[in-house]
Amino acid sequence: MPWRIPEAEIERVKRETDLVALVQSRGINLKKHGTKDFIGRCPFHEDRQTPNLIVSPAKGLFHCMMCGKAGNPIQFVQFHDGISFRHAYELLRQGGKAAFTAQPMQKQTTVLKLPCPLDAEADDATLFRQVVAYYHQRLKDAPTARAYLASRGLDNDELIDRFQLGFADRTLGLRLPDNNRQEGERLRSRLTQLGLWRQSGHEHFNGCVVVPFHECGPHEPNIVSLYGRRVQRGELRHLYPPGPHRGLFNPECFRDSNEVILCEAVFDALTFWVSGFRNVTCLFGTEGFTDELWEALRKVQRVRIAYDADDAGERAAQRDAERFRSHGIEVYRVKFPHGMDANEYAQKVKPADKSLALLLNSAAWLGQGGSPRPPVPSPHAAAPPAPLPMAEASTVAAVPRPTAMETEASPVLVKDALSSSLVAAAVSGSQERAAKEKATITTPAAPSSPPTPPTPALEQRGDAWFLALDGRDYRVGGLEKTLGTDALKVALRLCHGEHFHLDQVDLCRDAERRRFIERAAEETGLTCDLLKRDLGRLLRAVEQAQVELLKPQEQAARVVTLWPEEREEALAWLKAPKLIERLREAFHQAGIIGEETNTLVAYLAGVSRKLERPLAIIIQSASAAGKTTLMDAVLNFFPEEERVKYSAMTGQSLYYLGETNLKHKILAVVEEVGAEKASYALKLLQSEGELTIASTGKDPTTGKMVTQEYHVEGPVMIFLTTTAIDLDEELQNRCLTLAVDESAEQTERIHRVQRERRTLAGLIAREERKDLLKKLRNAQRLLQPIEVLNPYAPGLTFATARTRNRRDHEKYLTLIEAIALLHQHQRPRGQHIVNGRVVEFIEVTLDDISLANQLAPEALGRSLDELPPQTRRLLAHIRDLVRQKKAAHGAAKVGAGFACFSRKELREACGWSLTQVRVHLERLVELEYLAIRHGRLGSQFVYDLLLDLDTPETVAHVGLIDVNVLARSHHYKTNLAGFDRGVAEQNGHLAGGGRTGPPPASALAAAT
Repeated sequence: MPWRIPEAEIERVKRETDLVALVQSRGINLKKHGTKDFIGRCPFHEDRQTPNLIVSPAKGLFHCMMCGKAGNPIQFVQFHDGISFRHAYELLRQGGKAAFTAQPMQKQTTVLKLPCPLDAEADDATLFRQVVAYYHQRLKDAPTARAYLASRGLDNDELIDRFQLGFADRTLGLRLPDNNRQEGERLRSRLTQLGLWRQSGHEHFNGCVVVPFHECGPHEPNIVSLYGRRVQRGELRHLYPPGPHRGLFNPECFRDSNEVILCEAVFDALTFWVSGFRNVTCLFGTEGFTDELWEALRKVQRVRIAYDADDAGERAAQRDAERFRSHGIEVYRVKFPHGMDANEYAQKVKPADKSLALLLNSAAWLGQGGSPRPPVPSPHAAAPPAPLPMAEASTVAAVPRPTAMETEASPVLVKDALSSSLVAAAVSGSQERAAKEKATITTPAAPSSPPTPPTPALEQRGDAWFLALDGRDYRVGGLEKTLGTDALKVALRLCHGEHFHLDQVDLCRDAERRRFIERAAEETGLTCDLLKRDLGRLLRAVEQAQVELLKPQEQAARVVTLWPEEREEALAWLKAPKLIERLREAFHQAGIIGEETNTLVAYLAGVSRKLERPLAIIIQSASAAGKTTLMDAVLNFFPEEERVKYSAMTGQSLYYLGETNLKHKILAVVEEVGAEKASYALKLLQSEGELTIASTGKDPTTGKMVTQEYHVEGPVMIFLTTTAIDLDEELQNRCLTLAVDESAEQTERIHRVQRERRTLAGLIAREERKDLLKKLRNAQRLLQPIEVLNPYAPGLTFATARTRNRRDHEKYLTLIEAIALLHQHQRPRGQHIVNGRVVEFIEVTLDDISLANQLAPEALGRSLDELPPQTRRLLAHIRDLVRQKKAAHGAAKVGAGFACFSRKELREACGWSLTQVRVHLERLVELEYLAIRHGRLGSQFVYDLLLDLDTPETVAHVGLIDVNVLARSHHYKTNLAGFDRGVAEQNGHLAGGGRTGPPPASALAAAT
């Protein structure tokens, strides 16, 4: 696919080119024509009588009214100078005198208009350098190519300059003399011989990011080849010059280090280099292990093979590892997840330098071969040490293969190169290690035999498990079904070359193992002894995999690192005044329509996840009223890593989530019905702040059934929605119940916003919303769990008529603490020593209590109300209907027949469905708000209102103290025995009026 010029670049050149000056530079006189345009004689036909060429600089267009020739500045140069569109684009993009030099009108020209960067008389090495230098400059000026490198994590100026990365954008040919000229023909012939030009007359690496390969020579090695990686999609992604592969990538690594990371492809090697691992090189693909690369690798002591984790990469790794071992080179295999290469892994697991270092340090040791290389001579050693004898059983065996402890403490890769001392310690010739080994040897023995290969581990790919043993591939299916049983019945497949054998076998039964070995030997031609050893290793690997599967899967917490500017922006938002007002405005900008109180309460409940006892929320409404939309809108304000959302939960699911997977997070369930089986666990998690379950399971060591304990830590904020009228009372009195606005006015507002979303203003609002939500999520990431003290708590009041007020009072106090916690970056932090520990805290203010008092009547009042929100709303419709009937008939009292109404009248008045009306009427009848006048099969249902219309429509009384009264009466004194005088009488305030500051160092020392 030919490389196309990005439309944005074309538009930029058109916009920045002075079209009037360009036309006049070609000898065409222009005069003013109207207010914005110019007119002159058209050069594209014989325009002798009347000027017909109209030039519109404001639009960047020209047009001849006679011959119809028209276009933009690039097309004008193309038509007038007789060159291609790309040539004209490059001419204008470069600018300068070349673009505005007077040119005669030509249909086609072969005269060079752009300077040639190559010297036809230069030798091959110089010509290669000139081409690479030109491509390198083109890459720096190509935003699309830089964007491609950025998508691969390689847009690094140091990397680009160090390896002279370039970009072939088909412009080199525009700068070469034409074929009909002697210099142009000679240059193209030279470039074709170097593999940079094709016989068709095009650049060989057109559309590719190019990477130079050098010879392994002196300090300034010559460039001998290039590698190309296509930026746009195409059939050929990797491109090399014709002929055999030549050169090395990063030849300096062979001179600077005794250890080399060997990759399969160039971009994988670049990924390691940009992540700080400079001792890296690569093949020309799995089949591109050249003799030149082998000669360079023979000089190193250790190789870490980092090929792709696919079938081709595994085969090549086994092949090359055997080659290295045969020459005494120590080999490690870097294991990526199945199907990944180094670049893809570095892009998905951030930060790349740490994730790649972890893989390198945990690389599997593949051996050092039977011909160990001679020891590294020490500056103080007169002669190399003799081969080490075998140690006694009571001592540490000195063998080339590292032990398990040594594997964990294997040489740690640093970013620039491997530590020379660590490399020396890994080789038998190190003087210090030789001294240690001699100290452990007590009795000389025969030289040690080659070490037993380590037990390999099963690798899971999809639903199956795989084990590779020297070209013999075993696949195990159904391993998960064997957990908790006494059998190991699996589907086992052996592949060896083109031969395979598949059978179902119980690995615990000797007879079935023998049968599998005999049949597999017949099918594959392998010996029974070899298969017997393989099956023994496979059995150990299967047992180890079972142990791992039985362990509770603790999901690694996602760590989000904020950039300094992101942190400063979020912190400034939290510290700015009027935080609640700006938060309400953010709700509006985020597309939340109405529901201001519900949204703010739900948001504060989400903030309370950082407290020791968070709030819980249930949004209750009719179907399609928008409860799930409200939940999703609130959840969008919180970071993705701090919220967990499910559609449904089974009864035992919470107990196996992992010990800390829910700590200080939001657990959202879309429908309360979906969490019905887990309601008991949810209630315990909300009340106790943790879950513990004892379950039976098999001990992987003994095979006996044992009791296993699973523990889930809180605190966690629970967020539910429901359409049910009757809720589990135990769950409901642990939560705040919010009711969605189901009025016709709210529906009208929703319709208006839904229509606006389809307009340009809606599109702009959606894009701005992304930035707003990102900032608010970052702000939530900056909130930390901290103790909240309420010095006004003794003066607060709350309703006491019902037993459940005990829990509701705790919700009210937690709501105040959540408001204070949200303002933690605006409050000074106090400190106090408790038993030698420094405890930090922030304090509640009267503003926090005032806001909580505004929210509590609706949030807590709904929870305390004996009527569900929808039933309370229907009762209001009934009262309005009765008032209308009373006014229409002029009745003095309601008790007459005018206080009666039918279901049909009520449905027409409120617009509800028959099912909704019937369900809520039944509840009102049960609670004696209504009485059924008559209603039988075949007759009309008529109800009578039992309430006085003059009774105010209020929800349950919360009984909160007025903030102004609280401020005047606040004088909290206490005498806590055993506490120092600074705390007594002032609740965290010193007698002089100042706050409790950090304790002096002497006090801390005395306390500890």
